[in-house]
Amino acid sequence: MQEQEEDEEELYEHHRIVVEKGQDFLRLDKYLMMRMQNATRNKIQNGIDLGVVKVNDNPVKASYKVKPFDVITVSLPHPPRENGILPENIPLDIIYEDEDLLIVNKPAGMVVHPAFGHWEGTLVNALVYHFQNLPTHRNGEIRPGLVHRIDKDTSGLLVIAKNDYAMAHLAKQFFDHSIERTYYAVVWGELKNEAGTIEGHIGRSLKDRKIRAVFPDGTMGKEAVTHYKVLKNMRYVSLVKCNLETGRTHQIRVHFKHIGHSLFNDNTYGGDRILRGTLFSKYEQFVENCFKICPRQALHAKSLGIIHPRTGEFMQFECDLPQDMQDLIQKWDKYVNNE
Repeated sequence: MQEQEEDEEELYEHHRIVVEKGQDFLRLDKYLMMRMQNATRNKIQNGIDLGVVKVNDNPVKASYKVKPFDVITVSLPHPPRENGILPENIPLDIIYEDEDLLIVNKPAGMVVHPAFGHWEGTLVNALVYHFQNLPTHRNGEIRPGLVHRIDKDTSGLLVIAKNDYAMAHLAKQFFDHSIERTYYAVVWGELKNEAGTIEGHIGRSLKDRKIRAVFPDGTMGKEAVTHYKVLKNMRYVSLVKCNLETGRTHQIRVHFKHIGHSLFNDNTYGGDRILRGTLFSKYEQFVENCFKICPRQALHAKSLGIIHPRTGEFMQFECDLPQDMQDLIQKWDKYVNNE
């Protein structure tokens, strides 16, 4: 079972609370403590400070006194669900770490979060082990907070929050689409334009609920915008740089499938067969060898730009293309140049 990357919006609890007719005036934070299960006062106060808790569509202070018929809306990151998860001593490629956050380079093939069929060997299992030895770990209360995910077979950068404040701050950046994310992908064919934007609502496919599809008329799904630039044309395939304006499930994979350029070796969206080139035995064997070199969709989360939750500084992180994608590009380049 393939893990699905979630839309940023799906990583949040969304609440709409209408204050009861007979409610006495009470501080907003105290009122929400009574009404929201499993929400700590710190988490609620952080949400209020960041403006993701609103009363009658307006941001307010924690000291605001709720009154009957007030409409309170809340968008807070889901609490980490690491209870009972087995810590595993799995090596992590840590790009950066401080008291608030952790940036890791996830390898292809690693599931981010435990789920049916993947209870062990996940990034969270590794993080739980790693966090056991940190000074921020207190009686099992503090666990790494996932504010976004990438697919099992996509490699690259992820940011993990190490406390409630960082979790709320980073989650708001993803919710507001202010995070800068750059992916590199190898796609089938040469694109007509050197740069462009792919737009089209993305939602669950009407034919297969396990995958996503584009709904160009916007009547279904959620808005999705992908900006791209061609970095290298190799006649049958191209290396492209993608910047996400939104964060929908399988967004890059679905958008490029939609415009007729599925990602190389993406077995969910049709890229695991020859889509460009003449079908003769030498070429078929060459492509089969390429599939073996990069046995997954050729997609890598190469850079990540965030505002640090504590300092307010903009921080940019980058990592190299993994070896399988480097070898794939080199092999295609050599094949085209020798034709």
